[in-house]
Amino acid sequence: MTDFFSEVKGKLRGQQKTIILPEGTDARILEAAARLHNEGYVRPILLGNEEEVRRAAKVGGNDVSEVEVIDPTDVPYFEELVEQFVERRNGKATVEQAREVLKDVNYFGTMLVYTGRADGLVSGAIHSTADTVRPALQIIRTKPGVSKTSGAFIMMKEEERLVFADCAITVAPTAQELAEIAIESAATARSFGIKPRVAMLSFSTKGSAVTDETKKTAEAVKLAQALSPDLPLDGEFQFDAAYVPEVAAQKAPEAVIQGDANVFVFPSLEAGNIGYKLTERLGGYEALGPILQGLNAPVNDLSRGCSAEDVYKLSLLTAAQSL
Repeated sequence: MTDFFSEVKGKLRGQQKTIILPEGTDARILEAAARLHNEGYVRPILLGNEEEVRRAAKVGGNDVSEVEVIDPTDVPYFEELVEQFVERRNGKATVEQAREVLKDVNYFGTMLVYTGRADGLVSGAIHSTADTVRPALQIIRTKPGVSKTSGAFIMMKEEERLVFADCAITVAPTAQELAEIAIESAATARSFGIKPRVAMLSFSTKGSAVTDETKKTAEAVKLAQALSPDLPLDGEFQFDAAYVPEVAAQKAPEAVIQGDANVFVFPSLEAGNIGYKLTERLGGYEALGPILQGLNAPVNDLSRGCSAEDVYKLSLLTAAQSL
């Protein structure tokens, strides 16, 4: 774990990436912001009423005296952001509606990222996933060729690093969406120093069962291979055939992936969410994320049960995504 974040910090050294933390009065956010500022790998910006933010920091014993605080209701460029928001929403918001919407810290913070005033945003300590993701989808939007965002976890244990997706966003992905998730998950792996080898998971290995579900995953494999021919990717696999070389040799001897996958794409959110939590709780892996994939700029969502350490780590990962 230490080595992993040492590598992340090494990439960030001298980059001065700016991360927006919209929940500026939360004690966990303030503790993380103080640590990020002191280390210097990331430049945090807190959102909220400055007096309230400074007071909350003092109560919690967190020194953020040198951390920038932006009050969405008191910035000279607010009307400029309003105009840009109206333009971005393309007829879906009036000027009056935009002024009201941008009083919301998540919308305001996302506009700072969209307009290049910041490199990424981390929220969710006191807001729901929808509160964090909705502004990102409306303003930053997904990359060309990506129809939906998805959520990945980096699973870590000792020296092992795996990527699991989608564990957070898309309930029942289509074959096309699964293919997109596979490509974006490989990109996530690369951004954190993992050379991706992608397995598309199912309850079947290479046609051992034939149902609508397994056929969807098999189709996703073909689509993903067409999208990225040079990416080591195969399926459909049961997990053991994707992860254990001896099982792969028996069940899928001709497959590109021979029990050496490190990026695992689950066929549904139900499977992915259960899978990562089983791996975390029973397997002793640390789960970092969810890391939102497929957006034009990084916005990431915290759990409302997060710790200051979680905020700190996700801020570093978000900054690394922006490189």
